[in-house]
Amino acid sequence: MVTRWIDLRSDTVTKPTEAMRSAMAKAEVDDDVLTFDPTGLRLEKEMVRITGKEAALFVPSGTMGNLISVLTHCDVRGSEVILGHNSHIHVYENGGISTIGGVHPRTVINNKDGTMDINMIEAAIRDPAFEICYPTTKLICLENSHCNAGGRCISVEYIDKVGELAKKHGLKLHIDGARIFNASTALGVPVDRLVQAADSVSICLSKGLGAPVGSMIVGSKSFIAKAKILRKTLGGGMRQIGVLCAAALVALQDNVGKLEDDHKKAKTLAEGLDSINGLRVDVAAVETNIVYLDILESSNMTAPKLCKALEGHGILVMEDKPDRVRLVLHHQIFATDVQFTLSCIQQAVNAASDENAASPLGI
Repeated sequence: MVTRWIDLRSDTVTKPTEAMRSAMAKAEVDDDVLTFDPTGLRLEKEMVRITGKEAALFVPSGTMGNLISVLTHCDVRGSEVILGHNSHIHVYENGGISTIGGVHPRTVINNKDGTMDINMIEAAIRDPAFEICYPTTKLICLENSHCNAGGRCISVEYIDKVGELAKKHGLKLHIDGARIFNASTALGVPVDRLVQAADSVSICLSKGLGAPVGSMIVGSKSFIAKAKILRKTLGGGMRQIGVLCAAALVALQDNVGKLEDDHKKAKTLAEGLDSINGLRVDVAAVETNIVYLDILESSNMTAPKLCKALEGHGILVMEDKPDRVRLVLHHQIFATDVQFTLSCIQQAVNAASDENAASPLGI
């Protein structure tokens, strides 16, 4: 019988700490739609300090934060945004920029490290002289860290170059910074410097930081004023948000410093997995808290089989493809959990190998 669970599906699965629950219970609140929630204002002020931007806005989710940001910059239907083909906005956010905002996505191939070639970005910018046929390019989007690239980090030098390109063509730059604190920690670059070239940034509070709900958007005062109206339009204008913002303030105080340890545990897990016959991990690509495990055909194992075997031991992971599994570390996963997970995966792979050997045809 499973008595405890090790949940590696995502860093979104963390439970509020006792300090968060206490802060939530004691939070001073008011109506945020009327801009009076004092705890919400404290959180916005703190994010302004951290990011170096003029203003900030609490939103229910990262998807809404990205949607609001894109729609604020692309305020005319038929505008176009340049973004990576494997980016979270393009792949995982229900096509909201198109279905709700009438914004056309123009994709550029993401490199393995999550970047896009600068020359390819520039080539994707539409010629305004041919606007009779083309949509109007308004925005470039980056993602840092890059989820589908395995949590790889985008360097400040690269972001600055994209920012310069955007300014050259009169465009805006938005960063999907759902895990920007992970990127900042891994790169050793303060968040404000990392996002300096961006006109707007969305930052998730409920991933690596471990708060229960919410994201922030930061940008200029005029940008946030427009974003606040869109938030209301999309149903994201809530009332006593201080209950949620109180937990986020605790997360910023208590959990940012734990991200480095999350990264170390991810690297330990990656190295251990890569040493198991039949499995492969690109260890060098594990820069933050995300590990992608590739299952070789010779192992007689599949992702669904491995997920089921691990669940029997109280370990939850996420199937990415039939031969690939994603594991994500967070502050509620301990070093002993990593070692137990490695032991159970080794056991599952050995069992699959034994089944193969016992087959009359060896297949």
